[in-house]
Amino acid sequence: MPELLSYEFLLAVCMFLGAVLYTSVGHAGASAYIALMALFGLAPAVMRPTALALNVLVASFTSFRYWHAGLFRWRTLWPFLLGAAPFAFVGGAIQLPGAYYKPLVGVVLLIGGVRLLLPKELKANAEPRDPPVWLGALCGAGIGLLAGLTGTGGGIFLSPLLLFLGWSATRIASGVVAVFILCNSTAGLLGNVAILKALPPDLPLYAVAVFLGAIVGTTFGIRFAAPMILKALGLVLLVAGLKLIGVY
Repeated sequence: MPELLSYEFLLAVCMFLGAVLYTSVGHAGASAYIALMALFGLAPAVMRPTALALNVLVASFTSFRYWHAGLFRWRTLWPFLLGAAPFAFVGGAIQLPGAYYKPLVGVVLLIGGVRLLLPKELKANAEPRDPPVWLGALCGAGIGLLAGLTGTGGGIFLSPLLLFLGWSATRIASGVVAVFILCNSTAGLLGNVAILKALPPDLPLYAVAVFLGAIVGTTFGIRFAAPMILKALGLVLLVAGLKLIGVY
């Protein structure tokens, strides 16, 4: 096997594993794809559009599976989308270095990940309540802007917010976050369509890998109990947090 093909195949396998883990909690995996592409030395100009394109693909499938399984609640989602979609569009059009906000966000994600891995059950599993519309829209605006700037769908920020504030049951949160990511990723791409010119020729290989990973991951998320999903989400947050603070 040629060296280049081996290199591409190894990256695709890693993306498959990332998609399995992330889609098990309703995420599409953009932060994992970005981390992997950085580790494999892809150009920064290629990483953002590739992550967003893969996110749209994976989030579309993931949203359908969780919705079809009854693990979705529109009332929980729409206040966040109200603020997030326009700001994800704006963030997608901005080219801003991440040196200022990434370490801070990374620490927040690490704290959230550690909390989810602790044995104590979250109150949200038993007593979820709807988020206030104004507060959901305000939080959504901040998450949407951050998602557009970083080339992610924003799920790594929305999931802990829903769970820690008691705005969603764990399994329902997976479906809510999946649709949120789909809308944000699409808005981010529309905000800067020109970046699509940087999509790599190996994109079909990566797309097949993450799609297969999404099949496996969503099956896990739909069939298994909430405590297991919380542990998976905690691991996802730790991986994303370590990436943002520059550990790898």
